[in-house]
Amino acid sequence: MAPRARFLYLVLMDVEPATEADFNRVYDTEHIPTLLKVPGVLSATRYRTSTPDVPRYAALYELESPDVPRSDAFQRAADSGEWPVKIRPHTRNRKHIMYTRIDP
Repeated sequence: MAPRARFLYLVLMDVEPATEADFNRVYDTEHIPTLLKVPGVLSATRYRTSTPDVPRYAALYELESPDVPRSDAFQRAADSGEWPVKIRPHTRNRKHIMYTRIDP
């Protein structure tokens, strides 16, 4: 993967097994499409691992600025739809990490 953006925002989490199907449905059909409409969000890609002792799911966002996740538009998008009420309460071990590209 050749990142287009100078900033990568990594969101990691686990989800309760009973909610996993809804988690994936809402993430793919609602959450990601909504966040992709936020100014400054260039792309979003999801991953899953079976590696023990690390969060099972990861979402990697390419951003124009490290301030995008703190923007009103991003916060409104992240708090819309089924995500905040139906899915977020069933997630745990959440981590949010911002990376800055260091190559010239």
